[in-house]
Amino acid sequence: MPRFLKVAAAATAAMLALAACGSSDDSSSSSTGSGSGSSGVSDADVQAALQKGGNLTVWAWEPTLKQVVAKFQEKYPNVKVNLVNAGTGNDQYTALQNAVAAGKGVPDVAQIEYYALPQFALGKALTDLGPYGASSLKADFTPGPWNSVQNGGKVFGLPMDSGPMALYYNKDVFDKYGIKVPTTWQEYLDAARKLHKANPKAYITNDTGDAGFVTSMIWQAGGKPYQVDGTNVTINFTDPGATQFTQVWQQLISEKLLAPISSWSDQWFQGMTNGSIATLTTGAWMPANFVSSAPSGSGKWRVADLPQWQAGGTASAENGGSSLAIMDKGGNKALAYGFMKYADDGDGVQVRVDNGAFPATTAQLNSPAFQNTEFKYFGGQKANQIFAKSAQNVVTGWSYLPFQVYANSVFNDTVGKAYVSSTSLADGLKAWQDQSAKYGNEQGFTVK
Repeated sequence: MPRFLKVAAAATAAMLALAACGSSDDSSSSSTGSGSGSSGVSDADVQAALQKGGNLTVWAWEPTLKQVVAKFQEKYPNVKVNLVNAGTGNDQYTALQNAVAAGKGVPDVAQIEYYALPQFALGKALTDLGPYGASSLKADFTPGPWNSVQNGGKVFGLPMDSGPMALYYNKDVFDKYGIKVPTTWQEYLDAARKLHKANPKAYITNDTGDAGFVTSMIWQAGGKPYQVDGTNVTINFTDPGATQFTQVWQQLISEKLLAPISSWSDQWFQGMTNGSIATLTTGAWMPANFVSSAPSGSGKWRVADLPQWQAGGTASAENGGSSLAIMDKGGNKALAYGFMKYADDGDGVQVRVDNGAFPATTAQLNSPAFQNTEFKYFGGQKANQIFAKSAQNVVTGWSYLPFQVYANSVFNDTVGKAYVSSTSLADGLKAWQDQSAKYGNEQGFTVK
């Protein structure tokens, strides 16, 4: 995860201080759709806005939205969508928070990852979608993404995609060394030992420390390190789920069973094709990256269910994924909602799926056409069946911090030390907990 820029942290601090110290009463919100006090906006109102048209500015980096915008404008020719790539992830959040702080240049719609959404929602930068009837769309989305767009009982975005986790493994490597596909994380640890002993240049996986991966693994283990009740926050990385993850992963680190290679580097993709990296544990959005960046691995790799912390379990978690949200300081919000609904819960969803995106919508995930898609890269395997099952088995009750963007920015300075020094993973998590709590208290939250 790229380090969050200081200027963004400053803007975020200002937003959070206002949110934490201000009134929780949203009744003063404008009549354009922000806050619980807004008048309802009917489907007829939204359709009227689409027919009338106007200009929309959308900040997003997700590549398939280009095709969505083209199809949307064909259907609604009076609407002009200006799709802007203001940067990926934290780079966009920097620009977005600066625009919010300045009160100008704010887009109408923005792509915001699930882990970052609470921070923007609590900073009152997003429009509450309740007046638009968004709550009625719950059944249209899988549980993980739907829970992730809610904050304080309100809906602040519509899920655009999802990242239900799975185990990607190099079948050629597993066959060569007689390794069975692990069904538990203990079996995964045993496989790591067997592989590295047979070939000291081969590793079960790479890992140099990643906040999103660590939190996803704790999520799957049933951990709930973040508890949020308004401005009251609890951070605890010693709960049973976190402890289970820490105990297994510490052994992988201590026994030097993880390749010291950064994800998304050229060396990482080379490792996938030359057999030195045997597995990846990540979201269902990964296949397109295999095809584009590790093409010579085609036919060697397969997909399997996520290994379990308890034998016989089916638990999964999300890793990655984004929403589209309407900015509170944006313009025509009825028009913005119409575009967002088209892209995330309308005809635009299939457009995105056809161009390689992984959906958050149950209609696509449950369709025979989607589930029976054969992946040439995975030897003709119908991998979507595994991904769809994973999406339905995401453990419920997970929460991110209302300042998760900041927390993730200091991960490498805390937990990251466990991968490169004598610092234990447990001590690294404690340092992350303490630094996150210190920041939260400075912003007006009550953190314990």
